[in-house]
Amino acid sequence: MIDRLLFTLPESKKIMVKLVGLYVLQAFLILGQALGLAMLLTNLWQGHPLASQWQWLLLFAGCFTARHLTNWLEQARLDSYARHCADQLRQQLLKRLFTLGPVLINREGTGNMVTLALDGISEVETYINLLFSKFVSMMVIPILLLIVCLYLDWVSGLVMLAIYPLIILFMIILGYAAKAKADRQYANFQMLSNHFIDSLRGIDTLKYFGISKQYSKSIFRSSEQFRRSTMSVIRVAMLSTFALDFFTTLAIAILAVFLGLRLIDGHLLLFPALAILILAPEYFMPIRNFANDYHATLNGKNSFHAVYRILKMAEPQRPQVQLHSWLPNDQLKLTGVSYQYPSGSQLKPLNLTLTGYQKVGIIGMSGAGKTTLINLLAGFLAPTAGQFNVQGTMTNSMNISDWQQQILYIPQHPYIFEDTLRNNIAFYTPDVSDRQVEKAVHVVGLDNLVATLPAGLSTVIGQGHRPLSGGQAQRIALARAFLDQKRKIMILDEPTAHLDIETELELKERMLPLMKDRLVLLATHRLHWLNQMDHVIVLNHGRLVEQGDYQTLLEQNGYLTKLIRQMRGGRLDA
Repeated sequence: MIDRLLFTLPESKKIMVKLVGLYVLQAFLILGQALGLAMLLTNLWQGHPLASQWQWLLLFAGCFTARHLTNWLEQARLDSYARHCADQLRQQLLKRLFTLGPVLINREGTGNMVTLALDGISEVETYINLLFSKFVSMMVIPILLLIVCLYLDWVSGLVMLAIYPLIILFMIILGYAAKAKADRQYANFQMLSNHFIDSLRGIDTLKYFGISKQYSKSIFRSSEQFRRSTMSVIRVAMLSTFALDFFTTLAIAILAVFLGLRLIDGHLLLFPALAILILAPEYFMPIRNFANDYHATLNGKNSFHAVYRILKMAEPQRPQVQLHSWLPNDQLKLTGVSYQYPSGSQLKPLNLTLTGYQKVGIIGMSGAGKTTLINLLAGFLAPTAGQFNVQGTMTNSMNISDWQQQILYIPQHPYIFEDTLRNNIAFYTPDVSDRQVEKAVHVVGLDNLVATLPAGLSTVIGQGHRPLSGGQAQRIALARAFLDQKRKIMILDEPTAHLDIETELELKERMLPLMKDRLVLLATHRLHWLNQMDHVIVLNHGRLVEQGDYQTLLEQNGYLTKLIRQMRGGRLDA
C-alpha cells in the first residue's frame, strides 16, 4: 500500500519517526477527548450537577485544543518537507534534462517533459504530503484506539476488529480499478501534452500550407479523448469514495445498535458504551481519509515514478578529449555519421569536412534532417554509427566539454529569463561592463526597445513581465553572442524561421558581422542566406545529396536548383 520509492527521498525515515510520534500523541488526545466527554455525559445522566464536572469538561476542552494544535504542527511539518522534496526533485529533473538533452526529449516528448517539470512536480508534492500523513495515521491511531476499546468491552472491540479488514479489502479492490483508470488517463495526458507542444511548434508551417484549421480537428480529438478518460476516472473516484463512506458509516451504525441492545439488556454500562460509540468514528476516520485522498495521489504517484525513472537513466559517456580554441586551420571531419530515431526516421550516413572559419549553410525541406545534423555537430545527440575527427583526434561523439564550451547556440525561440534586460543580454558574460552591454544593444538594434522601457536596461522582462516580439528576443540572443568573443563556433537552428521577411532581413544585417572569424553552422530553409555561405550542405529525407559553394551547386542544376524552384512555387520534379 505504501510506495517504497518514498523511502528513497532524503530524510524520509526521519519524517516518518516524527509523524509516528505526533500521531501517537494525537491518539492519546483523542482518547482523552472521548473518555472525558463520555465520563461527563455519564455523570450528568446519573444526576450530578454540571458545576461538579468541571475537571472532565476541562479534560475534553484541553484534549480538543491540543489535538488541533497537533494537527497544525503535523501539517506544517509535512508541508515544509513535501515542498523541500518537490524543489529538490525539480532541480534534479532539470539538471538531468540539461545533461541528457535532446536524447531524453526525443524519447519522452517535449510536451511531456514540460508538463512533468511544472504540473507533475506539484502533483508529486501533493502525493508526498498526503501519503505520508494518511498512511502513518492509519497505521498508528486505529491500533491504539482498538486497544482501549478492547479494554472497555472486548466484544465490541472484536466487532470493530472484524469490520476493519473488510473495509481494507474493499478499498484495495476499488483502488486497483481506480489505478488502472488513472494510468490510462496519465498516458492520455502525456500524449495530449506532446501533441499540443508539437502543434505550437509547427503552427507557422501549418499556416504556410493552409492546413492549420484542419489540424485543429486532430487537437480537438485528442482533448476529447483526454476529457472522456478524465471523467471516467472521476466516476470511479466518486463511486469508490461513496461506497467506502457508506460502509464505514454502516459499520458505525451497526456498532451503535449493537451497543444499544447490550446497554438495554444490562450487559454493558453507560460509560464504556458511550466511550466506544465516541471512539468508533475516530477509529474508522484514518482509513476513510486515506481512501478519500487515494485518488488525489494517483497522478502524483505516476509523476513521481516518471521523475524517478528519468533520474535513474544512465548519463551518456562524454569522450575524454581535450581541444584548443577553434583556429582558422582546424578541421572537423564526419565519416559515415548517421542517426536513427526510435520512430524510424533517420539521418543516413554522410561524409563531411568543415574547415576553419567557414560559414556553412544547411538547407532542406522540413524533416530533411537539418536539426538532427545540428544536434549531432553540437554534441546533443550521439550518432548511431560513424566517427568524428576534430582537430586530429578521433571520437564517436561531439559531446565533448571543450567543444561545447566554444559553442554559441541560437535557436528559433531563444529563452528569455525572468530577469533584467541587462542580465539577459550578459547571461553568458556576467562580468562585462555596462558600457559593453550598451554597445551590444546598439550593434544588434535594441536601442528603440531600451528607450521604451521604464527602467531601461534594468527593466525586468520574461515570464509574464514586459512582453517581447520574436525579433526582439532574437536580438537579445545576438547581443549575447556579440559580448562573448571567446566562443568561435556559432550554431543557428532556423533562427529567423518565425519572423516576417522585413524583420529577418534587418536581423540578417546585424548577424553577418557576428559570423566573422567563427565557424558558423546555419540550418535554414530561407534561400537568401545561401549567397553569404562559404559552403552549402543540401539534405533530402535524411540524406546528404549535395554540398559545395552556392554558385557551383547552381551551375550543376541538381537537387538544390529543384529545391529552389519548389520553394518559389514550382514543382520539385520540373
